[in-house]
Amino acid sequence: MSAAGGGDACVRGLGGGVRMVIPGRMGMRTRLICILGAETPSGKRTLHLPVRLSAGAIAQTIRTLHHGSMPTPRCLIMICAWLAVAPAAASPLFERDEVIEVELIGPMHSLLGSKKNRAEFPFVLRSGGETLDIEVRLRGKSRLELCSFPPLRLDFEPGRPRQGPFVGQDKLKLVTHCRDGRRAQTDAIEEYLAFRIFGLLTEVGYRVRLLRIAYSDTEGRVETNSQGRFGFVIEPLDGLAERVGGVVLEIGGVALSRLDPEHAALVYVFQYLIGNTDWSLVAPEQEEVCCHNGDLLDIGGAVNYVPYDFDLAGIVNARYAKPLPQMRLRSVRQRRYRGFCTEPETLRSAIRQVNARRNDIHEIIRSAPGLSEKDAEDIMDYLETYFERARDEDKLLRSFERACIDG
Repeated sequence: MSAAGGGDACVRGLGGGVRMVIPGRMGMRTRLICILGAETPSGKRTLHLPVRLSAGAIAQTIRTLHHGSMPTPRCLIMICAWLAVAPAAASPLFERDEVIEVELIGPMHSLLGSKKNRAEFPFVLRSGGETLDIEVRLRGKSRLELCSFPPLRLDFEPGRPRQGPFVGQDKLKLVTHCRDGRRAQTDAIEEYLAFRIFGLLTEVGYRVRLLRIAYSDTEGRVETNSQGRFGFVIEPLDGLAERVGGVVLEIGGVALSRLDPEHAALVYVFQYLIGNTDWSLVAPEQEEVCCHNGDLLDIGGAVNYVPYDFDLAGIVNARYAKPLPQMRLRSVRQRRYRGFCTEPETLRSAIRQVNARRNDIHEIIRSAPGLSEKDAEDIMDYLETYFERARDEDKLLRSFERACIDG
């Protein structure tokens, strides 16, 4: 590894353009880890864009930044280091759909009581005949307050596991059952299905894997369920970026002109399909990084918004879910289009893509483990109200046009 300077990557603003110099190491199995800072006309120096990417994609990231994501900077400073990267073992975790049976053993009572400091606790994860020492902490925002059993983050030891379904993993987000009771368990499965539906529409989306987890509290204070509870893990952001050939962007906002129009339209129609209004293409209040309930990837020079967090969507209809006050909706089952104003034919194409997957969507719902026949029928009935509206494409497009957001 070498520090920036003396022949390493460097970026400087030159009038209306940006020049980049990269040393002659492009053929090596290396990864360039960079942090980009900027000085704006106000004189404030800010850490603007941490990026984790291969050297071959870095120039495109600079062009993305230069095209209006922030005030034109006086100076761009990039500090980089080359890291040797061993060939990654192929991870089977998100390549299959079967439920993985796991045991999670540790100080569960202390973990659930750590909402203020989110401390990490040592746990044991058993799966597929392998026992792994991991660190576990609470995560999440609204669910940290709403759930008696909030989402978790699982941190694996470097170099472990060497076999089994979790091989090659480092940190994983685990969506849990949130609360006791059958309804909460169903909510977790239904949110998992929302991810699966988006995955039917595009490769540029998070993959997920369903788990049945037997929790065991070594402190003996949290009641356990010997049959296990359903939850699911989400593909890491870096893994998604590598799979689709993208670059992770951490910027304050994104202009409509920078978005991949086809992918954006697909996101808009998908969110409308599942009845989700808890998302936007701007940074949340009191946060500097875009976007609300979505990540940004630069793929081939275009920005792609990748959605997550669907617990407040109509397809889930969680008992704690309420529409955002500004939406003025009666319930989360009521749909509202929240996309940017887009060319009608681009939206029409997205509608047709979704409609073409109707039978596949029904199939993954019918075959979902842990979902009762009644719950599956309820989801399909809800989605069918969208498909009925979508039969009249022109009428649906007019409704989208009336509700769209000017970019």
